[in-house]
Amino acid sequence: MTSTVKTNDLSQILAPISLDFKALDEVIRLRLASKVALIDQISSYIIQAGGKRIRPALLMLVAKALAKGNASPHSLEMAAVVEFIHTATLLHDDVVDESTLRRGRETANATFGNAASVLVGDFLYSRAFQMMVRPNDLRVMQILSDATNTIAEGEVLQLLNMNDPEVDEASYLQVIRYKTAKLFEASTELGAILANASDTQREQAAAFGRHIGTAFQLMDDLLDYTANAAQMGKNAGDDLREGKPTLPLIYLLEHGTNEERLLVRAAIEQNQDLPDDVFVQILRAVQTSGALDYTQAAAKREADLALDCIKDFPANEATGALQALCEYSLARQT
Repeated sequence: MTSTVKTNDLSQILAPISLDFKALDEVIRLRLASKVALIDQISSYIIQAGGKRIRPALLMLVAKALAKGNASPHSLEMAAVVEFIHTATLLHDDVVDESTLRRGRETANATFGNAASVLVGDFLYSRAFQMMVRPNDLRVMQILSDATNTIAEGEVLQLLNMNDPEVDEASYLQVIRYKTAKLFEASTELGAILANASDTQREQAAAFGRHIGTAFQLMDDLLDYTANAAQMGKNAGDDLREGKPTLPLIYLLEHGTNEERLLVRAAIEQNQDLPDDVFVQILRAVQTSGALDYTQAAAKREADLALDCIKDFPANEATGALQALCEYSLARQT
């Protein structure tokens, strides 16, 4: 891969939209305001936790890369919408998964309780839908409403896959496409629409988002077995402890020794906390079986496909940043 930006520093990669990011923070702060104190409290808690904000960044970068003049004045609002939808899914996911740690701090459900977290997630969804009508563009509303519905389907598919060692790679990739990559795809397609790009560019932008979103999730699968809690901002091995058959485990189930396969099957099927000694055995098997190399290669294929999607984009700083994000998706440690 080549790009005009050579760095693994995300802040440097996103330099072309650094001012937009500051403006986005203000839009988010204003749009989160509610007369209900608990909503304000939980919303502030989540937003202050940080996060890379990759999805809104992609929207703004695509809009900037493809705009012949200035991008649409609605870019910041729609970037905030994307972030609200993403944050709502995190709130709901943490409740479903009974997670206690995200972005290096206690999850909202661990701090405020499940009921409050679910309801504030609903607030974020509804606020996003209030905001998405502002451009008065049916295409914007269709993309975002379709994406939200697809994400919900992905969450249900993932729930069905929990504790099921029979899940194969194709089934798991479908979950990724629905649950994770779809919002990436919506973000980049919206960026193209807000830039008044051609239909061809819009399709290229959507495909770019779909592939880079898949690459990001596959690397999350890998990092769950290689990064510590301080790096990832969550507990290592959470996917396995929650009974999620992610790609490294699926590979091990297909290519591991008979003893390893039995161990993984039992771990995925278990309904209680996974003992530390069992986790260590599975971690060792994942790291020595080639499962991580296989997952890394799958992520690279997606990143390469993403890079190919934008090869005809105008040569400018924003396009360079999009190219660099393809590299960053594979090199990141968090």
